[in-house]
Amino acid sequence: MMSNSKGGLVYSTDGGRMCPECRRPVAACLCQTKPIIAGDGVVRVSRQTKGRGGKSVTVVKGLALDAAALALLGKQLRTACGSGGTVKDGVIEVQGDHCELVMDTLRKHGHHPKRAGG
Repeated sequence: MMSNSKGGLVYSTDGGRMCPECRRPVAACLCQTKPIIAGDGVVRVSRQTKGRGGKSVTVVKGLALDAAALALLGKQLRTACGSGGTVKDGVIEVQGDHCELVMDTLRKHGHHPKRAGG
């Protein structure tokens, strides 16, 4: 059995996984909570191809939502466009050039998107 360099409990049947820093259950951990990414109130929709082998991706930035709400909105956008995508670091990426469709869907959800880029 390999031990952690800091030692200590890794898993407990009472609390589940334990945080290596504060030694609390991950659900009650205070040191690993990520802050909510605060947007500036302007939702920007753009198309990018850089670093993706020439394939275009629709990118949505500036949404002031928590991680769960952002993931749900990303799922709804991908479903509306009929394509794949991901949510990373507060940015929603939808595969393909779907800027107008994404902007229409965001308007239906009460956001005020702006087209960014070319």
